[in-house]
Amino acid sequence: MQVHTCRHCRHRGLVTLLDLGEQPLANRFLTADQLAVPEPRYPLRLAMCPQCSLVQLDEEVPRQELFDEYVYVTGTSATSRQHIAWLVRELVRHYRLGRADLVVEAGSNDGTLLAEMQRCGVSVLGVEPARNLAEESLQRGIPTLVRYFDETTARLVRAEHGPCRVFVARHVLAHVADLHGFIEGIRAVLQEDGIAVIEVPHLLSLYQRLEFDTIYHEHLCYFSLAVLRDVLGCHGLRLVRVTPVSIHGGSLVVEAGLADGPYSESAGVAGILQEEVRHRLADPAAWQLFAQRVEQIRDELTLLLDQHQLWGKRCAGYGAPAKGNTLLNYCRIGRDRLPYLVDKNPLKQGKWTPGMHVPVYAPDRLFRDPPDLVLILAWNCANEIVRELEGLRRRGTRCVVPLPRPVFWPQASVAATS
Repeated sequence: MQVHTCRHCRHRGLVTLLDLGEQPLANRFLTADQLAVPEPRYPLRLAMCPQCSLVQLDEEVPRQELFDEYVYVTGTSATSRQHIAWLVRELVRHYRLGRADLVVEAGSNDGTLLAEMQRCGVSVLGVEPARNLAEESLQRGIPTLVRYFDETTARLVRAEHGPCRVFVARHVLAHVADLHGFIEGIRAVLQEDGIAVIEVPHLLSLYQRLEFDTIYHEHLCYFSLAVLRDVLGCHGLRLVRVTPVSIHGGSLVVEAGLADGPYSESAGVAGILQEEVRHRLADPAAWQLFAQRVEQIRDELTLLLDQHQLWGKRCAGYGAPAKGNTLLNYCRIGRDRLPYLVDKNPLKQGKWTPGMHVPVYAPDRLFRDPPDLVLILAWNCANEIVRELEGLRRRGTRCVVPLPRPVFWPQASVAATS
C-alpha cells in the first residue's frame, strides 16, 4: 500500500530521495518448493517529509507478513552479543538497577538482552510478536508476551506487572507504522523516574557511509536525532543521554525520560544535532548526490564480480542479512555472480534468498569448498568475519566489503567495523 501521508506530522506529500525498484521482502527466505512460485514484490522508495524532515518509505506492507514469523535472531552474532552486554552493564551501572526494578523490552527477539539483565539480578519482561522467537525466549526462562507493543499492550503490562523503570526498544522503532501509538505506549508504561532506551540506526551514518542496503520494507522510518527528539517531545518525553555506537553501521542509543521527571538533557546532544545540520540531512537536494553514488556502487560491485568470474575466480558471500538482500536485488547479483552464501543463522540455512534465489549454507561450506573471493554482505560484522576466515585468507582467499564502496578488506580503511 502506497503511503502519501507522513508518519509523524501527517503532512500529505512526500519527496522521493532514492528509488531501489520493486523488491521482495528482505527476510522472506524461500524453501525449495517455493522457488517456482512468483514472489510478491513491492516498491522500495526512500522519501522525506518536506514539513518535519522524517525520512521514511512511501510503501507499507502489512506487519503480519513481516513479523509474525521472523528469521533475524539477535544472539547469532558475537558482535551483537558484545554490544548488548556493554549496553546492559552501562544501564545497570548508571541507573543502579536491581531486583525491585522492572525492565520491559519491546521486540525482545530471542531474549538475549533480557537474559543479560536477569544475570545482573534485574526483573524482566519481553514483548515479542514473532511466535517462534517468543517461544525461544520463554524456553530460556524469560517472561514474554506474544504481542505487538503499542498503547494497549503498555496498559496491559502496567496493570499486570506494574510500571517499568527501564523500557528498551533496540532497532524496533524503525519498524513501527504507528509512531505515535508506540511512543504513547512508552509513556504509559514508564514509572515517574523511568527511562526509555531507544536504539536506532542513525540517518547521518546511512547518509555518510552510503548504507543504502539498510533500506528495506521492514524499516519504515530512518531517524535523525532532530526528528526523533521532536517525536518524543510530542508525548512528554525529553532526551536525557545520546550515545553514538558503531553497531549496525552506526546507531544512536537514545535515553529519554518524562519531561517532568528527574533527568535533564546532557551536553552531548547539541553536538550531534549540529552535525546533522552541517550535513544537510533535512535538505532533499543533498540526497541527490547520495542517489548518484548508490548507482556508482552498484556498477563498481557488479564489475568487480564479473571481472573475477572472467579470470576464473570463484566467489561466495558471507552473511545473509536482510540488508544483503536489498543489495543483491538492486545490483542484480544472483547465482551467476555469487553461487552461494553462508550464514550462522540456522533459520536461513538450507533456504534461498528472496528475489535472487542464492542458496544459503552453514559457514563450514567455505572451508570445504574455499572460494577465491568472499563478499561480506554482513559488513557491519566484517572484523568478526575476517577473523573467522583467517585460515582461508592465509591460503589466498580475499574478502570484499561493498560499502561505502567495494574494497578489499581489511587492506583498506573503510567504516565497516562492528
